[in-house]
Amino acid sequence: MAHIVHHDRYDFSPITERPDFDWPGGARLALYIGVNVEWFSFDAEAGAVLAQGKPAPDVMNYSWRDYGNRVGIWRMFDLLDRLEMPVAGLLNDAVADEAPQIVERFTARGDEIVAHGHANSQPPGALSADEERSVLEGSRTRLQAATGRAPAGYLAPLISESRRTPDLLAGAGYDYLLDWAHDEQPVWMRTDAGPILSVPYPQELNDVPQIMGRALEAEAFCDMILSAFELHRRECARRPVVMGVALHPYLMGQAHRFGHLERALTTLRDRAGSEVWLTTPGAISAHYRDIVPAG
Repeated sequence: MAHIVHHDRYDFSPITERPDFDWPGGARLALYIGVNVEWFSFDAEAGAVLAQGKPAPDVMNYSWRDYGNRVGIWRMFDLLDRLEMPVAGLLNDAVADEAPQIVERFTARGDEIVAHGHANSQPPGALSADEERSVLEGSRTRLQAATGRAPAGYLAPLISESRRTPDLLAGAGYDYLLDWAHDEQPVWMRTDAGPILSVPYPQELNDVPQIMGRALEAEAFCDMILSAFELHRRECARRPVVMGVALHPYLMGQAHRFGHLERALTTLRDRAGSEVWLTTPGAISAHYRDIVPAG
């Protein structure tokens, strides 16, 4: 019989067998929007591709992704301002150097900044321990310098973790990570440097896997968001849950998709009654760790 390798970060726990609790104000559904702002090296081949990837420099795919930073994110900012909706900016720290206006706009809005590695052309899970530690620490330091506050959370570029990533994150001072898509509630994870909280991050309600991976388009993707929201609203009377939505400006900031995004986010805001907490992953982490301390 083949040996099963276990990560040893957390134990199995059915969501139906956990202590009950409320989010702030008695809410039962914590809803957050994550806006991924990413930078790519011109000589790298990593990253989503609109059409068949080419040897670097891949001008078509590189410039298509850069559209999100030059155009798409600003269209999204205008919508979020109109809706008065908080978001988390998941930022490569290279954005602070290459496009500081984006960081300034997030900061002026009062949004949470989540560290997202150095650049999305670099999979940190493939690095040596010292190199990965440098990426994690450098991302936190650079974004703190740009915003005045050290990021509490981290999302790995390309969701690229090594076996040691949670240990390195806890050792670097991060409170939570977003890489694991295994639950609808936060989960404490064991590390060599003490516990770190895993906050749910969406890989289904995420425009890259759906639009690029499954070849869906914006109408279907936004319908998925609203379907999930309605189910969570029905189920949250039984248990508190987290619903995240992940957006990339080079996808959902495109003109032909934007009307569907506007419809979805407007509906979420309008239907968010007292049972829904419109929030950020950092606020979710801070609230959860106060009421469900690490065991």
